[in-house]
Amino acid sequence: MAELMKNINKAEVLRLKDEIAYGQGQVVSKTLVQNEAVSVTLFAFWEGEEISTHESKGDAFVTCIDGVGEVTIDGVNYGLTEGDSIVMPANHPHAVRGKENFKMLLVVIF
Repeated sequence: MAELMKNINKAEVLRLKDEIAYGQGQVVSKTLVQNEAVSVTLFAFWEGEEISTHESKGDAFVTCIDGVGEVTIDGVNYGLTEGDSIVMPANHPHAVRGKENFKMLLVVIF
């Protein structure tokens, strides 16, 4: 059987924001789980970098773990700071941008 979670230590206390590093001028991602039911990914956005408008077949739960980000859903902008969360509903156009350097945990349920 394939390992369910990858790229992260198990049975160990950790800080999610320390599990991914910023890359100058980049959006960096680290996949923790990817299967037909769920996707769990850490992202680090350099200030001003973005994932452009797109849609997902699953509900996407975002939690800011560092910095300041902006999520756009159906053309409406929502600011996120550490500890804030938002759900980007399935089949709705959305985008994500680092207003400053910004790290987030993304959980998509299909």
